[in-house]
Amino acid sequence: MLFPRAALGVLTLTACGLAHEMAVDAVKDAELYKSGKMHEMIMAKKYSTFDRQKAAGAYKSEQYPELGFVPCKDGLAIAIKGDANNTFRCDNVDLYHFLSHSALGSTTGEGSSSWGWTSDDGREFIAFGQADAAAFIEILPEGKMSYLGRLPTYSVNAIWREIRAYKHYMVIGSEAKGHNIQIFDMKKLLNIDPKNPVTFDKEKDCTGIFKGLPSGRSHTVSINEATGFAYANGAAPRTSACKAGLIAIDLSDPSNPTSPGCASEDGYVHDAQCVVYKGPDTQYNGREICYGYNEDSLTIYDMTDKKAPTILSRTSYQGASYTHQGWLLDTTYQEYLLMDDEYDEFDRAEPAADGHPVTYIWNIANLTAPVQTGYYKSSAYSIDHNQYIKDGVSYQSNYGAGLRIYDVSSIPRDPTGGSVKELGFFDVYPEDDGEPNGGVIDFVGSWSSYAFLKEFVFVNTIERGAFLVKRTNGEGGNGSKKG
Repeated sequence: MLFPRAALGVLTLTACGLAHEMAVDAVKDAELYKSGKMHEMIMAKKYSTFDRQKAAGAYKSEQYPELGFVPCKDGLAIAIKGDANNTFRCDNVDLYHFLSHSALGSTTGEGSSSWGWTSDDGREFIAFGQADAAAFIEILPEGKMSYLGRLPTYSVNAIWREIRAYKHYMVIGSEAKGHNIQIFDMKKLLNIDPKNPVTFDKEKDCTGIFKGLPSGRSHTVSINEATGFAYANGAAPRTSACKAGLIAIDLSDPSNPTSPGCASEDGYVHDAQCVVYKGPDTQYNGREICYGYNEDSLTIYDMTDKKAPTILSRTSYQGASYTHQGWLLDTTYQEYLLMDDEYDEFDRAEPAADGHPVTYIWNIANLTAPVQTGYYKSSAYSIDHNQYIKDGVSYQSNYGAGLRIYDVSSIPRDPTGGSVKELGFFDVYPEDDGEPNGGVIDFVGSWSSYAFLKEFVFVNTIERGAFLVKRTNGEGGNGSKKG
Protein backbone atom coordinates (compact mmCIF):
# COMPACT_ATOMS: atom_id res chain seq x y z
CA MET A 1 0.00 0.00 0.00
CA LEU A 2 1.25 3.50 -0.83
CA PHE A 3 1.53 6.10 1.90
CA PRO A 4 2.65 9.73 1.76
CA ARG A 5 6.07 10.17 3.34
CA ALA A 6 4.56 12.05 6.29
CA ALA A 7 2.81 8.87 7.42
CA LEU A 8 5.95 6.80 7.70
CA GLY A 9 7.11 7.36 11.24
CA VAL A 10 10.27 9.46 10.99
CA LEU A 11 8.73 12.83 10.23
CA THR A 12 11.40 15.33 11.02
CA LEU A 13 15.03 16.12 10.60
CA THR A 14 17.26 15.26 13.48
CA ALA A 15 20.51 17.00 14.25
CA CYS A 16 23.34 16.56 16.68
CA GLY A 17 26.59 18.24 17.53
CA LEU A 18 28.13 15.14 19.10
CA ALA A 19 29.77 13.67 16.01
CA HIS A 20 33.36 14.78 15.63
CA GLU A 21 36.44 14.79 13.49
CA MET A 22 39.27 12.36 14.20
CA ALA A 23 42.57 11.21 12.86
CA VAL A 24 42.57 8.69 10.02
CA ASP A 25 42.89 5.13 11.33
CA ALA A 26 46.18 4.18 9.67
CA VAL A 27 45.68 0.42 9.91
CA LYS A 28 42.12 0.46 8.59
CA ASP A 29 43.10 2.99 5.94
CA ALA A 30 45.86 0.72 4.62
CA GLU A 31 43.84 -2.49 4.77
CA LEU A 32 40.52 -1.27 3.39
CA TYR A 33 41.00 2.01 1.55
CA LYS A 34 44.49 2.39 0.13
CA SER A 35 44.33 -1.24 -0.97
CA GLY A 36 41.13 -0.53 -2.89
CA LYS A 37 39.23 -3.31 -1.13
CA MET A 38 36.44 -1.07 0.16
CA HIS A 39 35.89 0.56 -3.22
CA GLU A 40 35.89 -2.81 -4.97
CA MET A 41 33.36 -4.16 -2.47
CA ILE A 42 31.02 -1.19 -2.99
CA MET A 43 31.36 -1.42 -6.77
CA ALA A 44 30.54 -5.14 -6.55
CA LYS A 45 27.41 -4.36 -4.52
CA LYS A 46 26.37 -1.78 -7.08
CA TYR A 47 26.91 -4.16 -9.97
CA SER A 48 24.86 -6.77 -8.10
CA THR A 49 21.98 -4.30 -7.81
CA PHE A 50 22.34 -3.14 -11.41
CA ASP A 51 22.38 -6.73 -12.70
CA ARG A 52 19.34 -7.63 -10.58
CA GLN A 53 17.45 -4.58 -11.79
CA LYS A 54 18.38 -5.29 -15.39
CA ALA A 55 17.24 -8.92 -15.10
CA ALA A 56 13.94 -7.72 -13.61
CA GLY A 57 13.37 -5.43 -16.58
CA ALA A 58 13.66 -2.18 -14.62
CA TYR A 59 16.03 -0.70 -17.21
CA LYS A 60 13.63 -1.20 -20.10
CA SER A 61 12.79 2.45 -19.94
CA GLU A 62 10.29 2.42 -22.79
CA GLN A 63 7.79 1.07 -20.23
CA TYR A 64 7.75 4.44 -18.43
CA PRO A 65 5.33 6.85 -20.16
CA GLU A 66 5.96 10.52 -20.77
CA LEU A 67 4.39 12.58 -17.98
CA GLY A 68 3.37 16.22 -18.00
CA PHE A 69 2.60 18.60 -15.17
CA VAL A 70 1.45 16.88 -11.99
CA PRO A 71 1.00 18.94 -8.82
CA CYS A 72 2.07 17.64 -5.44
CA LYS A 73 -1.13 17.43 -3.43
CA ASP A 74 -1.53 15.95 0.06
CA GLY A 75 1.89 14.32 -0.16
CA LEU A 76 1.42 12.64 -3.54
CA ALA A 77 1.92 13.52 -7.21
CA ILE A 78 -0.55 11.21 -8.92
CA ALA A 79 0.53 11.10 -12.55
CA ILE A 80 -1.72 8.14 -13.52
CA LYS A 81 -4.68 7.51 -11.22
CA GLY A 82 -4.66 4.00 -9.78
CA ASP A 83 -1.09 3.27 -10.94
CA ALA A 84 1.25 2.98 -7.94
CA ASN A 85 4.33 3.04 -10.19
CA ASN A 86 3.32 6.44 -11.52
CA THR A 87 2.31 7.90 -8.16
CA PHE A 88 5.16 9.76 -6.52
CA ARG A 89 5.51 10.77 -2.88
CA CYS A 90 6.36 14.43 -2.60
CA ASP A 91 6.29 17.52 -0.45
CA ASN A 92 6.26 21.07 -1.82
CA VAL A 93 7.68 19.93 -5.19
CA ASP A 94 5.64 19.57 -8.40
CA LEU A 95 6.44 17.44 -11.43
CA TYR A 96 6.59 19.40 -14.69
CA HIS A 97 7.88 16.83 -17.17
CA PHE A 98 9.22 13.28 -17.34
CA LEU A 99 10.88 11.59 -20.31
CA SER A 100 12.25 8.05 -20.30
CA HIS A 101 15.83 7.20 -21.26
CA SER A 102 14.36 5.54 -24.35
CA ALA A 103 12.60 8.76 -25.34
CA LEU A 104 15.91 10.50 -24.71
CA GLY A 105 17.72 8.41 -27.30
CA SER A 106 19.26 5.64 -25.20
CA THR A 107 19.10 1.90 -25.82
CA THR A 108 20.60 1.13 -22.41
CA GLY A 109 19.31 3.73 -19.97
CA GLU A 110 21.27 3.56 -16.73
CA GLY A 111 21.34 7.25 -15.89
CA SER A 112 24.17 8.89 -13.97
CA SER A 113 25.68 12.38 -13.70
CA SER A 114 24.28 15.65 -15.05
CA TRP A 115 25.30 19.28 -15.45
CA GLY A 116 23.99 22.39 -17.16
CA TRP A 117 24.98 25.31 -19.36
CA THR A 118 23.24 28.63 -20.07
CA SER A 119 23.82 30.29 -23.44
CA ASP A 120 24.57 33.98 -23.81
CA ASP A 121 20.92 34.66 -24.66
CA GLY A 122 19.63 32.80 -21.60
CA ARG A 123 18.67 29.41 -23.05
CA GLU A 124 19.25 26.53 -20.64
CA PHE A 125 20.70 23.15 -21.58
CA ILE A 126 21.52 19.95 -19.70
CA ALA A 127 24.06 17.25 -20.48
CA PHE A 128 23.43 14.01 -18.63
CA GLY A 129 24.92 10.55 -18.49
CA GLN A 130 23.50 7.32 -19.81
CA ALA A 131 25.49 4.09 -20.11
CA ASP A 132 25.84 4.51 -23.87
CA ALA A 133 26.28 8.29 -24.22
CA ALA A 134 26.04 11.78 -22.88
CA ALA A 135 22.60 13.06 -23.89
CA PHE A 136 21.59 16.69 -24.43
CA ILE A 137 18.31 18.49 -23.79
CA GLU A 138 17.08 22.07 -23.68
CA ILE A 139 14.97 23.18 -20.72
CA LEU A 140 12.11 25.20 -22.19
CA PRO A 141 10.64 28.15 -20.25
CA GLU A 142 7.26 26.43 -19.78
CA GLY A 143 8.93 23.50 -17.96
CA LYS A 144 9.41 20.99 -20.77
CA MET A 145 12.50 19.06 -21.84
CA SER A 146 13.41 19.04 -25.52
CA TYR A 147 15.76 16.25 -26.62
CA LEU A 148 18.48 17.46 -29.01
CA GLY A 149 20.95 14.61 -29.38
CA ARG A 150 23.80 12.65 -27.88
CA LEU A 151 27.55 12.11 -27.82
CA PRO A 152 28.22 8.35 -27.78
CA THR A 153 30.64 6.73 -25.36
CA TYR A 154 34.22 6.87 -26.60
CA SER A 155 34.88 3.21 -25.88
CA VAL A 156 32.36 0.84 -24.27
CA ASN A 157 29.15 1.29 -22.30
CA ALA A 158 29.43 2.05 -18.59
CA ILE A 159 26.91 3.48 -16.14
CA TRP A 160 29.57 5.73 -14.61
CA ARG A 161 29.63 8.82 -16.83
CA GLU A 162 30.61 12.04 -15.06
CA ILE A 163 29.95 15.45 -16.58
CA ARG A 164 30.92 19.00 -15.62
CA ALA A 165 30.89 22.32 -17.47
CA TYR A 166 33.83 24.51 -18.35
CA LYS A 167 32.60 27.73 -19.97
CA HIS A 168 30.50 26.49 -22.94
CA TYR A 169 32.11 23.05 -22.96
CA MET A 170 31.08 19.83 -21.25
CA VAL A 171 33.91 17.74 -19.84
CA ILE A 172 32.91 14.07 -19.87
CA GLY A 173 34.67 11.19 -18.15
CA SER A 174 33.73 7.57 -17.57
CA GLU A 175 34.78 4.42 -15.74
CA ALA A 176 34.87 2.68 -19.13
CA LYS A 177 38.40 1.60 -19.98
CA GLY A 178 39.84 3.64 -22.83
CA HIS A 179 37.11 6.28 -22.66
CA ASN A 180 39.44 9.21 -21.97
CA ILE A 181 37.98 12.69 -21.30
CA GLN A 182 35.72 14.08 -24.03
CA ILE A 183 35.40 17.87 -24.37
CA PHE A 184 32.22 18.87 -26.17
CA ASP A 185 31.16 22.37 -27.24
CA MET A 186 27.55 22.96 -26.16
CA LYS A 187 27.19 25.71 -28.77
CA LYS A 188 26.71 22.88 -31.26
CA LEU A 189 23.21 22.50 -29.79
CA LEU A 190 22.01 26.04 -30.47
CA ASN A 191 20.65 25.48 -33.98
CA ILE A 192 19.46 21.87 -33.75
CA ASP A 193 15.87 21.22 -34.73
CA PRO A 194 14.46 18.95 -31.97
CA LYS A 195 12.46 17.14 -34.64
CA ASN A 196 15.81 15.85 -35.91
CA PRO A 197 18.05 15.06 -32.92
CA VAL A 198 21.73 14.64 -33.75
CA THR A 199 23.96 11.71 -32.85
CA PHE A 200 27.40 13.30 -32.81
CA ASP A 201 30.62 11.54 -33.67
CA LYS A 202 32.36 10.41 -30.48
CA GLU A 203 35.67 11.91 -31.61
CA LYS A 204 35.26 14.20 -34.62
CA ASP A 205 32.57 16.28 -32.91
CA CYS A 206 34.63 16.78 -29.75
CA THR A 207 36.63 19.98 -29.43
CA GLY A 208 39.31 17.97 -27.71
CA ILE A 209 40.00 14.63 -26.03
CA PHE A 210 42.35 14.20 -23.10
CA LYS A 211 44.16 10.88 -23.49
CA GLY A 212 46.58 11.19 -20.59
CA LEU A 213 44.78 8.95 -18.07
CA PRO A 214 46.57 5.74 -17.04
CA SER A 215 43.88 3.44 -18.49
CA GLY A 216 41.49 6.00 -19.96
CA ARG A 217 39.19 5.66 -16.92
CA SER A 218 38.13 8.22 -14.33
CA HIS A 219 35.50 7.98 -11.61
CA THR A 220 34.57 11.67 -11.45
CA VAL A 221 35.68 14.97 -12.94
CA SER A 222 35.90 18.38 -11.26
CA ILE A 223 36.20 21.86 -12.79
CA ASN A 224 37.75 25.09 -11.58
CA GLU A 225 36.65 27.57 -14.21
CA ALA A 226 38.51 30.40 -12.47
CA THR A 227 41.88 28.74 -13.11
CA GLY A 228 41.00 26.94 -16.33
CA PHE A 229 41.66 23.46 -14.95
CA ALA A 230 39.72 20.22 -14.85
CA TYR A 231 40.62 17.37 -12.52
CA ALA A 232 40.18 13.69 -13.25
CA ASN A 233 39.54 11.87 -9.99
CA GLY A 234 39.87 8.19 -9.21
CA ALA A 235 41.66 7.37 -12.47
CA ALA A 236 42.54 3.70 -12.10
CA PRO A 237 44.77 1.94 -11.38
CA ARG A 238 45.90 2.93 -7.91
CA THR A 239 49.37 1.64 -8.77
CA SER A 240 49.90 4.34 -11.40
CA ALA A 241 52.22 7.28 -10.78
CA CYS A 242 49.29 9.48 -9.73
CA LYS A 243 47.78 6.72 -7.54
CA ALA A 244 44.26 7.64 -8.73
CA GLY A 245 44.62 11.06 -7.09
CA LEU A 246 43.84 14.47 -8.57
CA ILE A 247 45.08 14.64 -12.18
CA ALA A 248 45.18 18.27 -13.32
CA ILE A 249 44.08 18.96 -16.91
CA ASP A 250 44.85 22.35 -18.45
CA LEU A 251 41.83 23.54 -20.46
CA SER A 252 43.27 26.87 -21.59
CA ASP A 253 43.20 25.34 -25.08
CA PRO A 254 40.27 22.89 -25.03
CA SER A 255 41.37 21.46 -28.37
CA ASN A 256 44.69 20.42 -26.83
CA PRO A 257 44.21 19.52 -23.14
CA THR A 258 47.41 18.69 -21.30
CA SER A 259 48.38 17.75 -17.76
CA PRO A 260 51.12 19.55 -15.86
CA GLY A 261 50.95 17.23 -12.84
CA CYS A 262 48.89 15.45 -10.24
CA ALA A 263 48.40 15.02 -6.50
CA SER A 264 49.24 11.44 -5.56
CA GLU A 265 50.13 11.75 -1.87
CA ASP A 266 46.80 10.66 -0.38
CA GLY A 267 46.04 8.23 -3.17
CA TYR A 268 42.53 7.69 -4.50
CA VAL A 269 40.24 10.73 -4.71
CA HIS A 270 36.58 9.81 -5.18
CA ASP A 271 35.37 13.36 -5.86
CA ALA A 272 36.56 16.92 -5.31
CA GLN A 273 35.56 20.56 -5.46
CA CYS A 274 38.35 22.88 -6.58
CA VAL A 275 38.13 26.66 -6.16
CA VAL A 276 40.20 29.80 -5.75
CA TYR A 277 40.20 30.28 -2.00
CA LYS A 278 38.30 33.16 -0.39
CA GLY A 279 37.74 32.78 3.31
CA PRO A 280 38.84 33.25 6.90
CA ASP A 281 42.18 31.42 6.52
CA THR A 282 43.62 34.49 4.83
CA GLN A 283 47.09 33.10 4.20
CA TYR A 284 45.51 30.99 1.41
CA ASN A 285 43.45 33.70 -0.24
CA GLY A 286 43.93 33.54 -4.00
CA ARG A 287 45.37 30.03 -3.94
CA GLU A 288 43.78 27.07 -5.67
CA ILE A 289 42.32 24.79 -3.02
CA CYS A 290 40.75 21.39 -3.68
CA TYR A 291 38.48 19.75 -1.15
CA GLY A 292 38.95 16.02 -1.72
CA TYR A 293 36.49 13.33 -0.66
CA ASN A 294 38.94 10.49 -0.25
CA GLU A 295 37.09 7.36 0.89
CA ASP A 296 37.77 7.75 4.62
CA SER A 297 38.78 11.39 4.91
CA LEU A 298 38.22 14.99 3.98
CA THR A 299 41.57 15.86 2.40
CA ILE A 300 42.32 19.49 1.60
CA TYR A 301 44.93 20.23 -1.07
CA ASP A 302 46.77 23.33 -2.20
CA MET A 303 46.87 22.72 -5.96
CA THR A 304 48.33 26.10 -6.93
CA ASP A 305 51.56 24.45 -8.08
CA LYS A 306 50.39 21.48 -10.16
CA LYS A 307 53.89 20.02 -10.24
CA ALA A 308 54.30 20.18 -6.47
CA PRO A 309 50.87 20.17 -4.78
CA THR A 310 50.64 19.96 -1.01
CA ILE A 311 48.15 18.48 1.43
CA LEU A 312 47.02 21.00 4.04
CA SER A 313 45.02 18.52 6.11
CA ARG A 314 43.64 14.99 6.08
CA THR A 315 40.83 14.38 8.55
CA SER A 316 38.44 11.51 9.22
CA TYR A 317 35.27 11.52 11.32
CA GLN A 318 32.96 9.39 13.41
CA GLY A 319 30.93 7.15 11.11
CA ALA A 320 33.39 7.23 8.20
CA SER A 321 32.57 4.32 5.88
CA TYR A 322 33.01 5.79 2.41
CA THR A 323 33.56 9.53 2.07
CA HIS A 324 31.79 10.23 -1.18
CA GLN A 325 31.13 13.87 -2.11
CA GLY A 326 30.52 17.34 -0.73
CA TRP A 327 30.04 20.99 -1.56
CA LEU A 328 30.97 24.36 -0.09
CA LEU A 329 28.18 26.17 1.70
CA ASP A 330 29.33 29.43 0.13
CA THR A 331 32.08 29.61 -2.48
CA THR A 332 32.48 33.36 -1.91
CA TYR A 333 33.44 32.83 1.74
CA GLN A 334 34.64 29.31 2.37
CA GLU A 335 33.98 28.72 6.05
CA TYR A 336 31.73 25.62 5.92
CA LEU A 337 31.19 22.62 3.69
CA LEU A 338 28.66 19.80 3.67
CA MET A 339 29.69 16.21 3.03
CA ASP A 340 27.99 12.88 2.45
CA ASP A 341 29.15 9.34 3.12
CA GLU A 342 27.76 6.79 0.65
CA TYR A 343 28.20 3.66 2.75
CA ASP A 344 27.48 4.59 6.37
CA GLU A 345 23.83 3.57 6.02
CA PHE A 346 24.87 0.21 4.55
CA ASP A 347 27.52 -0.20 7.24
CA ARG A 348 25.04 0.71 10.01
CA ALA A 349 27.71 3.09 11.26
CA GLU A 350 26.67 5.74 13.77
CA PRO A 351 25.21 8.26 13.31
CA ALA A 352 23.63 6.60 10.23
CA ALA A 353 22.90 3.25 11.88
CA ASP A 354 19.14 3.75 11.55
CA GLY A 355 19.38 4.01 7.75
CA HIS A 356 18.52 7.71 7.51
CA PRO A 357 21.05 9.64 5.39
CA VAL A 358 23.45 11.84 7.32
CA THR A 359 24.95 15.09 6.04
CA TYR A 360 28.13 16.03 7.89
CA ILE A 361 28.90 19.70 8.60
CA TRP A 362 32.52 20.87 8.55
CA ASN A 363 33.97 24.16 9.70
CA ILE A 364 36.95 24.78 7.42
CA ALA A 365 37.94 28.21 8.75
CA ASN A 366 41.36 26.68 9.42
CA LEU A 367 42.29 24.67 6.33
CA THR A 368 44.97 22.79 8.23
CA ALA A 369 42.60 21.73 11.02
CA PRO A 370 38.96 21.38 9.87
CA VAL A 371 36.38 20.70 12.56
CA GLN A 372 33.24 18.59 12.19
CA THR A 373 30.67 20.68 14.03
CA GLY A 374 27.53 18.60 13.60
CA TYR A 375 25.24 16.88 11.16
CA TYR A 376 21.63 16.58 10.10
CA LYS A 377 19.64 13.51 9.13
CA SER A 378 16.98 13.01 6.50
CA SER A 379 13.46 11.85 7.22
CA ALA A 380 13.90 9.33 4.39
CA TYR A 381 15.20 5.75 4.65
CA SER A 382 17.81 5.60 1.91
CA ILE A 383 21.40 6.35 0.89
CA ASP A 384 22.71 9.84 0.19
CA HIS A 385 24.67 10.23 -3.03
CA ASN A 386 25.34 13.73 -4.42
CA GLN A 387 24.48 17.22 -3.22
CA TYR A 388 24.99 20.73 -4.55
CA ILE A 389 24.23 24.05 -2.87
CA LYS A 390 22.60 27.09 -4.45
CA ASP A 391 21.85 30.25 -2.45
CA GLY A 392 21.79 28.52 0.93
CA VAL A 393 19.70 25.56 -0.26
CA SER A 394 21.10 22.04 -0.63
CA TYR A 395 19.74 19.79 -3.37
CA GLN A 396 20.50 16.15 -2.64
CA SER A 397 20.05 13.11 -4.88
CA ASN A 398 19.45 10.33 -2.39
CA TYR A 399 18.99 7.23 -4.55
CA GLY A 400 15.56 5.66 -3.83
CA ALA A 401 14.42 8.68 -1.81
CA GLY A 402 14.91 10.90 -4.86
CA LEU A 403 15.45 14.65 -4.67
CA ARG A 404 15.63 16.12 -1.15
CA ILE A 405 15.81 19.90 -0.65
CA TYR A 406 17.17 21.51 2.55
CA ASP A 407 17.50 25.06 3.80
CA VAL A 408 21.09 25.09 5.09
CA SER A 409 21.45 28.87 5.38
CA SER A 410 21.32 28.62 9.19
CA ILE A 411 24.60 26.72 9.49
CA PRO A 412 26.92 29.72 10.08
CA ARG A 413 24.86 30.73 13.12
CA ASP A 414 24.02 27.14 14.18
CA PRO A 415 26.79 24.82 12.96
CA THR A 416 25.35 21.84 14.85
CA GLY A 417 22.75 21.46 12.09
CA GLY A 418 19.95 21.91 14.56
CA SER A 419 18.29 24.64 12.51
CA VAL A 420 18.47 22.96 9.08
CA LYS A 421 15.01 22.53 7.55
CA GLU A 422 13.71 20.25 4.84
CA LEU A 423 11.97 22.42 2.26
CA GLY A 424 10.56 19.64 0.14
CA PHE A 425 11.21 16.44 -1.77
CA PHE A 426 10.20 14.44 -4.81
CA ASP A 427 10.54 10.65 -4.56
CA VAL A 428 11.38 9.31 -8.02
CA TYR A 429 11.35 5.61 -7.08
CA PRO A 430 7.86 4.50 -6.03
CA GLU A 431 8.85 0.84 -6.31
CA ASP A 432 10.15 0.86 -2.72
CA ASP A 433 7.28 2.82 -1.14
CA GLY A 434 5.65 -0.26 0.33
CA GLU A 435 8.78 -1.44 2.13
CA PRO A 436 8.62 -1.54 5.96
CA ASN A 437 10.68 1.63 6.35
CA GLY A 438 9.18 3.33 3.32
CA GLY A 439 12.39 2.84 1.35
CA VAL A 440 15.42 0.63 0.80
CA ILE A 441 19.15 0.88 1.44
CA ASP A 442 20.15 0.17 -2.14
CA PHE A 443 21.57 1.76 -5.27
CA VAL A 444 18.33 2.56 -7.06
CA GLY A 445 16.52 5.73 -8.10
CA SER A 446 18.20 9.13 -8.42
CA TRP A 447 21.91 9.42 -9.27
CA SER A 448 22.19 13.18 -9.70
CA SER A 449 20.35 16.45 -9.91
CA TYR A 450 21.12 19.87 -11.35
CA ALA A 451 19.54 22.85 -9.59
CA PHE A 452 21.51 25.77 -11.09
CA LEU A 453 18.65 26.65 -13.42
CA LYS A 454 16.48 29.75 -13.26
CA GLU A 455 13.37 27.93 -12.04
CA PHE A 456 13.53 24.16 -12.33
CA VAL A 457 15.52 21.22 -10.99
CA PHE A 458 16.63 18.43 -13.32
CA VAL A 459 16.86 14.92 -11.84
CA ASN A 460 18.57 12.01 -13.64
CA THR A 461 17.54 8.54 -12.52
CA ILE A 462 19.18 5.19 -13.05
CA GLU A 463 16.15 3.22 -14.22
CA ARG A 464 13.50 5.53 -15.62
CA GLY A 465 14.91 8.66 -17.19
CA ALA A 466 14.79 12.40 -16.53
CA PHE A 467 12.44 14.34 -14.27
CA LEU A 468 11.99 18.11 -14.36
CA VAL A 469 10.53 19.44 -11.11
CA LYS A 470 10.00 22.72 -9.32
CA ARG A 471 9.29 23.77 -5.75
CA THR A 472 5.62 24.61 -5.29
CA ASN A 473 6.53 27.72 -3.30
CA GLY A 474 9.32 29.10 -1.20
CA GLU A 475 7.91 27.84 2.07
CA GLY A 476 8.93 24.72 3.99
CA GLY A 477 6.79 21.63 3.64
CA ASN A 478 5.68 18.94 6.08
CA GLY A 479 9.22 17.73 6.60
CA SER A 480 10.57 21.11 7.67
CA LYS A 481 9.49 20.94 11.28
CA LYS A 482 12.14 20.36 13.88
CA GLY A 483 11.76 17.57 16.41
